[in-house]
Amino acid sequence: MTASQESVPSPARRTVVAAVGAVGVAAALSACGSSGDASSKGKGSEGGGGGKTDTAGSGAAAGKEKGKPLTRTADIPVGGGKVFGDAGVVVTQPKKGEFKAFTNICTHRQCPVSAVEGGTINCPCHHSKFSIEDGSPQPGSPATQPLAAKQITVSGDSVELA
Repeated sequence: MTASQESVPSPARRTVVAAVGAVGVAAALSACGSSGDASSKGKGSEGGGGGKTDTAGSGAAAGKEKGKPLTRTADIPVGGGKVFGDAGVVVTQPKKGEFKAFTNICTHRQCPVSAVEGGTINCPCHHSKFSIEDGSPQPGSPATQPLAAKQITVSGDSVELA
């Protein structure tokens, strides 16, 4: 082989490098903002103004359909809330008996919010925080726009998407 032949990689090697590069980019992109990543599952604590992400079960899938129960009122702590990732909604209870709902997508970089703690709806990506009362971004948050309100209906002890 000549020196010029040795320095040129074979087409098969270039294809493998390109494929590995594309897989790496796809993996990196899917890790940022994916609703299935570890940052959006189960973060937060229940009670004491906290909340928890619900990605499977306890009504999250049913919440996608209007009029189907999303959760029970007793599952939403006063001064806190709960994220229903599969339904795309955060339900909060700022004051006893007052329920609010917002989209679960942060207005800063469109990451899913992960928890409701300390009286705010929290995004793990860049630490945006939103009010549980009106979805407005809190001081120091990179987000400048509020979370969009969602319509819910509270009937008896059931919370449903309207």
